[in-house]
Amino acid sequence: MSHLPPNAAIFSPSVARAAASAAKDWSYIDSWLSQKYASLPTGPPQFERNADTLRALLALASANEAADEQRQLLARLEADALRELQAHDEIHSAHTKDDDDDDDHEDNNNNNDDPDPLTSARLAILTSLTNALTREGATALTALASSAVALGISSNPTPQAIGEKLLSLSAETSSLSQTSSRVDALSNYITQETSLTTSLIADLQQESYRPSASLAKENLETQRKIKAMASRLPELRDKAAALAQTVGTPNPTIEQVRREEEAYTALLATKKDLDAQVRSFQGLPPDMDQARQELEGLRTELRQLTQRRDAVFEGLVERETPRKPSRLP
Repeated sequence: MSHLPPNAAIFSPSVARAAASAAKDWSYIDSWLSQKYASLPTGPPQFERNADTLRALLALASANEAADEQRQLLARLEADALRELQAHDEIHSAHTKDDDDDDDHEDNNNNNDDPDPLTSARLAILTSLTNALTREGATALTALASSAVALGISSNPTPQAIGEKLLSLSAETSSLSQTSSRVDALSNYITQETSLTTSLIADLQQESYRPSASLAKENLETQRKIKAMASRLPELRDKAAALAQTVGTPNPTIEQVRREEEAYTALLATKKDLDAQVRSFQGLPPDMDQARQELEGLRTELRQLTQRRDAVFEGLVERETPRKPSRLP
């Protein structure tokens, strides 16, 4: 109800409740803005106060408070985790100190059983790193170690080597999958062809198929013809070579063939034009004088038809043209 003047009287109870609620919301928004702009000497900026602005500011304030609560919760959790880690480190340091004292005592008692200093340093570093890892870090390290052992590269388990091994296995898997698909297709084709062959053999056996009696004779005759033609082949080759030398058979190039084809195409176009011109004289007698006489007769007939057409047109125009009535003096 910010659009109402301050001194306006409200008689409706529902309007009064809405105005009271809006006033309470504006009070909350003003307080929140004052806290956010407390560092500025000018305070919050001026803005238009209406229902839309109130709804937007309420949503913004609610989201801001939720984010602040979440951030405070995370800060408390981190502080608690830090205190637990510090307590764990203190306990671990005390145990390590006791172990070191025991080791020094054993070293003084037995100097022949000294452990390797490099191994001890490695174990100490690994123990420190393991204890300092977070839950996510420990999970990631375990997954990395398991992957390296499964891939067979535990001697050099770097992320790059693991990635290369995974890519190689992926490529090999894809290749094996394609090979398996090809083998399956080939197996299905062989099975289909085998079934067709089996059915064909069964049909032939049922029909008691027997080759014709003259098949052997026809095979012998065909083989004899093939041998005769093969014996004549060198002679025919010699004749073809001699004829080529006598006639001079050219060896055309691709460019020559292209030019010949273009010339042939142009010749065909010329032939079509000449055929069209010849068809226009179709029906005339072969004698030139008779053709001229017939042409003159056709021209005379054409002129007569033209004159008749003009006369008919003039008569049509005169008939359709309205005539003006003559005025009597």
